[in-house]
Amino acid sequence: MSIIDRFIASITPPESAEARLEARAKAKEAAMPGDWLDQILQHHMDLERAFTDVKAASDASARTAALKQLGILLTGHAIAEEATIYPVLAQNGEKMHAGMGYDEQAMVKVQMAMLEQLPPMSQDFLDKLEHIEGAVAHHMYAEEGNWFLDLKEKTSAAEQSRMAQRYAQEYDRYVGSEVKV
Repeated sequence: MSIIDRFIASITPPESAEARLEARAKAKEAAMPGDWLDQILQHHMDLERAFTDVKAASDASARTAALKQLGILLTGHAIAEEATIYPVLAQNGEKMHAGMGYDEQAMVKVQMAMLEQLPPMSQDFLDKLEHIEGAVAHHMYAEEGNWFLDLKEKTSAAEQSRMAQRYAQEYDRYVGSEVKV
């Protein structure tokens, strides 16, 4: 972890696991089967499993393969949110949240590119992976905690239907059959 990473982590401690579980539970309550929020929550859980798979890999080859799968999921999820959800968030008075979402996902892409350059079985790799996982967990907490719950309240049923369809299309366009979850 770089000096900058350590500084940021020290001034912005992560929310508790309990707070994350509570936010997830509220988001699940608000989601309807197959709607955009339901899809996003499923992808968040897929990402959590993918991080676990990378850490659990027992050799460099397996870890590299698991990292590739994680990268595909992260990028597909980011593209779908960036193309579908964040514009609607901005249009509904949440430009700051939309901007933060774009910025955080861009930073994760940069960090993932840096991670790919590290020896997969090294402690530096695991430290960087943990940093990325923490950033992604915090991002998911913000979305599940209030950003997306507020958005559901602000959008019509027709808009939500359009969002669900477009989100699925964007995600599938990138991820397709590339990932086994």
